[in-house]
Amino acid sequence: MTNDRLPHFIIIGAVKGATTWLHDQLRDNPAVYLPAPEPHFFSQDHHLGLDHYRRFFDGARPEQILGEKSADYLAHPEAAARLAAALPKARLVVQLRNPVDRAYSDYKMLFRRGTVTQGPEAYLDGRPSDQPRFLEDGLYARHLRRWLEHFDSGQIKVILFEDVKAAPEATVAIVNDHIGVPCHYSQAVGSDPRNDSSERFLPLPVRTALAPLKEAARPLRGHPMFEKVRGLFARQIAYPPLSPALRQRMADYYARDIEELENLIGRDLSHWKQDRRLAA
Repeated sequence: MTNDRLPHFIIIGAVKGATTWLHDQLRDNPAVYLPAPEPHFFSQDHHLGLDHYRRFFDGARPEQILGEKSADYLAHPEAAARLAAALPKARLVVQLRNPVDRAYSDYKMLFRRGTVTQGPEAYLDGRPSDQPRFLEDGLYARHLRRWLEHFDSGQIKVILFEDVKAAPEATVAIVNDHIGVPCHYSQAVGSDPRNDSSERFLPLPVRTALAPLKEAARPLRGHPMFEKVRGLFARQIAYPPLSPALRQRMADYYARDIEELENLIGRDLSHWKQDRRLAA
C-alpha cells in the first residue's frame, strides 16, 4: 500500500550552502523524518508523480514530522510553483552562503567529478558557459522573489552559512521552531559544516570504475579496514585556484543582487561585499 503522507517542511537550498549539515542535524531529531537521498522531485523528477515522491517517506513512524532536502529547488525555475501546488502550507528553509564562495565550491564539486576540466575563469567570469548554474544559482534575491510569489514570507526561514559557523546550536533551534518540532541539537553531527573540497578522494578513474558499487559499499564507510584500504589510495585534490582578480569580478557580478537580498530578508550582508570594498 502506498504511503499517503507528504512532507511538512522542505530545505530548498542553496546548493553548496552547507544544507547537508542542517539535513543531518534534523535527521538526528527523533521527532523528524528525512530521507537520506535528496528526492529532487520538484526539480528533476516531477514527471514521475506523487506516488513516486511518497515512497521516500515510507520509513517514517506515524508520529514523526516529515521533511526533505533538495538543494536544487531554490534556483530551479519551476520548483516553486510545483511545490506550492502540492504542498501550499509547507514550511521552507533556505540556507545561503556568500555567492562567490558558493559558486567556487560548486565548481570544485564538478571539477573533482570530472564534469568540468578547465580552470574557474572558463566558468565564473560572467561570460556564457556550459555551466551557467555556477553563477546563476547564487542570484539569491532573484530566486527568492520567485518563491515569494507562491508562499507567504512567514513560511520561509532564511539562515546564513555564517549563522551556522557562529552559533550552530542557536541556528538549529531557530529551524526547529520554524518547522514546529522540539529543539534537538546533535553533538554527533558537530558544529562545523562539512567541507567536501578538503576531503581526500580516490583518483577519478578509480571512482568512475567503482561507481556501480557505490551503494553496495556505503554500509562499509567508517569501518576501520575499509577506511584503511581507501586511505592507501585517496588523495586531496589540487583544485585550480580562484584568483583575486576573478573573485573581484564575481563580487561585482553579485553586487546588485546582494543589495536586493538585504532588503528582501532584512539582514546586513556587508561581509559578502568585502571583495568590492578591498578593490575600491
